[in-house]
Amino acid sequence: MHTLTVTTSKNCEFIDITSKVVALIRQSGIEEGICTVFVPHTTAAVTINENADPDVLHDIVLGLSFIRDNPAFRHAEGNSVAHIRSSLFGVSETILISKSRPVLGTWQGIYFCEFDGPRNRNVHVSILGN
Repeated sequence: MHTLTVTTSKNCEFIDITSKVVALIRQSGIEEGICTVFVPHTTAAVTINENADPDVLHDIVLGLSFIRDNPAFRHAEGNSVAHIRSSLFGVSETILISKSRPVLGTWQGIYFCEFDGPRNRNVHVSILGN
């Protein structure tokens, strides 16, 4: 298993980690297999989405702004919204590997999702093959 460190600068942001995952797959020497990307944080996530048009990420962040803090939330740290967002996106992605590359669509990238930043975060990457 490999661990990537991600430093975020905003409360809610998406950071493209595709090139880092691609480099780990190449370094592994695995030609055919699977890659699991896992985020061990309850206020962050990982997702696969468009990496060609930056307006897509802008719109996702804007859409997430509609999930707002609520005085009825009980979590003492005050970051319930971040926990909700993390649960909606999920903390792992499984990506197929073919010819030593991740199998992604033409416009797809792998994103670390920060919902309670800025922070230093970890992303675990496991690569298995035959």
